[in-house]
Amino acid sequence: MSRLKETYLSEIVDNMTKKFGYKNVMQVPKLDKIVINMGVGEAKDNAKVLESAVKDLEIIAGQKVVLTRAKKSVANFKIREGMAIGCKVTLRGEKMYEFADRLINLALPRVRDFRGVNPNAFDGRGNYALGIKEQLIFPEIEYDKVDKVRGMDVIFVTTANTDEEARELLTQFGVPFKK
Repeated sequence: MSRLKETYLSEIVDNMTKKFGYKNVMQVPKLDKIVINMGVGEAKDNAKVLESAVKDLEIIAGQKVVLTRAKKSVANFKIREGMAIGCKVTLRGEKMYEFADRLINLALPRVRDFRGVNPNAFDGRGNYALGIKEQLIFPEIEYDKVDKVRGMDVIFVTTANTDEEARELLTQFGVPFKK
């Protein structure tokens, strides 16, 4: 069991129950899943670009990646319906906690000029979206083997009902929000 999950099971539940006055342990919000999405716009011209993005994301997530396809044709972007234009992976359970631990404790501190993540990126329903500008912050990615620096979106999906509860949950996990 990952260190983050062990922490959740004991300390976080206690702290959240005290702060929000939950009557039942099952009311305490928890991390449901983490979705990592990488949009690869230049994949319409070069299929090799998408392959390398998939490979990078599989190394980062430690799990098989799903291709995302265009829902509509857009003439201005030269995209047809059904074209592969990105990739995503959904992490749950043990892999989710392990990824969250690596992201919070290893990757984010490696970001240049890092002062914390945006505390306002909640969606109103207790989910948090985090944009990462380059995949090089993850220690698994070898700098020499990267063909192009790509960004990705990391979405923390929680069972919280409000943004305040979700912010407190992620703070308990150790997400470094800007002050």
